[in-house]
Amino acid sequence: MSELPSRASTPSIRSLGSHTRPRKWVHDAWIYITRHVGVGIICSVAYFDPGNWAVDLQAGSEYGYHLLFVVLLAGCFAVILQSLACKLGVVTGLDLAAHCRLLLYNRTRHPKLCRWLILYPLYICSELAIIATDLAELLGSAIALNLLFPSLPLWGGVLLTALDVLLILAFADPLHGRPVRSFEFIIGILVLAVLVCMCILVSRVRVDWDDAFHGFLPSKSLFHHGGLYTSVGILGATVMPHTLFLGSALATQDRASVNPVPLPGTSDIRTTDRKGLLGKLLKLFRPVHVDTDTSDEVTSHANRPNNSLLFVKAHLHHAVMDIVVSLLFLAVTINALILIVASAVFSQAGVEGESADIYDAHSLLRDIVGMGAAVIFALALLCSGQSASLVATVAGQLVSEGFLRWRVSPIMRRLLTRLLSLIPSMAVAVAIGRSGISTMLIASQVVLSIVLPFIIFPLVWLTSSRSVMRVRVPPSARPSQKDGTEEDTDVTEPEYQDYSNGRIITGVGYIICFLILVANGYVLVALILGA
Repeated sequence: MSELPSRASTPSIRSLGSHTRPRKWVHDAWIYITRHVGVGIICSVAYFDPGNWAVDLQAGSEYGYHLLFVVLLAGCFAVILQSLACKLGVVTGLDLAAHCRLLLYNRTRHPKLCRWLILYPLYICSELAIIATDLAELLGSAIALNLLFPSLPLWGGVLLTALDVLLILAFADPLHGRPVRSFEFIIGILVLAVLVCMCILVSRVRVDWDDAFHGFLPSKSLFHHGGLYTSVGILGATVMPHTLFLGSALATQDRASVNPVPLPGTSDIRTTDRKGLLGKLLKLFRPVHVDTDTSDEVTSHANRPNNSLLFVKAHLHHAVMDIVVSLLFLAVTINALILIVASAVFSQAGVEGESADIYDAHSLLRDIVGMGAAVIFALALLCSGQSASLVATVAGQLVSEGFLRWRVSPIMRRLLTRLLSLIPSMAVAVAIGRSGISTMLIASQVVLSIVLPFIIFPLVWLTSSRSVMRVRVPPSARPSQKDGTEEDTDVTEPEYQDYSNGRIITGVGYIICFLILVANGYVLVALILGA
């Protein structure tokens, strides 16, 4: 008769649970990262693009750490607005640009008047924001290449950047129903490179951390001469209009199921790329066609079904969490580090209080810290410009699709979007050169700030509408009758779950829109008066 195992040699249920619990946590974390992380990282890129660099470097050189409060405030604004855009995409399955068309194109009363007075001007504003954004990205990348290779002219750097973006984007369409992981992986690597480079730079310069932390509190420097103009530039550089469109579109993608089913009742105009390099090249020569046939188009939100309740519950919480974490821990952190490095370097050189540009910061880093720090600075700027340029190109494709319903190859749309920003970028690089590029970068961010309220208002209005943000509750998820029998689905009225904004979030959204409008008005009046 064999002996029973001793009590000490038998593993207890508690010990087995203690070993399996960490494994489950790691497994759950891995599933979450591989499925749901991506949209926030892509959207965060636009919040530390070369336009941010130009504005943050000027803010740090002129006002020290005092405008860190504006960086933090702009980051909080971005978190709120980007979360609303994300919620709009998850609940409705439609991006913000397509919503604007659905809202304004086929109005029952005076449709042509509504199109020409509201819809098309809104599209033009959105397109101007894309051009201003891409102008900053191309010029920023060209500056970075010029810093790394001084013999390369600025216009050559612009051309190389544009060609590089076209090469990467020619092989996949990130706006399809499933996420393109290779695209997200490229963006993630570039973002990580920027963060690592900035952390290295901060460790190499002498930062007065007491003053830096006090800079996150409101300061009178905001109202000093030029302070509000720079602050508006920070707002325009941080809260980017094109990411609101792009974030809402990427949020519509199914990241949970293996075989996503297209949403019924919608006409997806995005065409898939042909397989093979020859097919992709042939699609470049397809003519541009703006779709004017609206026979297959849903004309109102009431006639269009939203995503299923199961889809919303599987994606909404994770998507919003991804946005909040990415913007706070990546975008705001990198933005603040750029300003901190600029303030520390110019203070150490004894030239604080003077306006400076990217070239000045690079020269001071080289002279004070060393050539290695200057190279790291240029590499971080290059990674920032390249990643932001990729995102801006995709956003340009999305805006034209949503507002105008282009039926054309995604590759051709990217090519046209790139040319719209490449031509002015080349003109600026050739005509103005190094002397006026910093001014052009900051001005582009002010343009973005001026356009921003016209994008925020429809976003807040749509996400606050119960008719837009309601999701139908399936019969299986409804509570049973008091007698314990199920309701008759053929007779019972449909039930909906409301995902619209509460009064507080709606009020905050409109307050953000109003504050940006007031700041923009102040800047425009100051510019007209020559201040």
